[in-house]
Amino acid sequence: MARLTQEQLLEIFNALKKEMKPYEKGNIKARIDIEGKYDLWSERPGVLVNNKARNEISFAAIILQSNYVGFYYMPIYTNCESMRSKLSPGLLKLLKGKACFHIKAVDKELLKDIKEAMKIGYEQFKKNGWV
Repeated sequence: MARLTQEQLLEIFNALKKEMKPYEKGNIKARIDIEGKYDLWSERPGVLVNNKARNEISFAAIILQSNYVGFYYMPIYTNCESMRSKLSPGLLKLLKGKACFHIKAVDKELLKDIKEAMKIGYEQFKKNGWV
């Protein structure tokens, strides 16, 4: 596959940001909101699954990389096994590492999967008392 242009990467970035933006509410705040980087954090203290206490917890982020947009989805990291079973196989194929999805193209199906992942993650954060 040919390298993506800056315009293609920004198109992917903006499509993903559109699915994330509705969750910027209450105590979930954007810390960085610039072209090429957008992140959401829960500003409520919590204890992660590894019993590490945090004053804030990362929810999701997107970062323009050289040939993909990194979608960092922390609910899968904080509740790994139960979260994996709730995400679509199509989205899981893009998972590289523990919580980063490499997005190189978007279509209706993938955007639907991202939208659903955000909803599921928000519900999990709510259940954990982080929202």
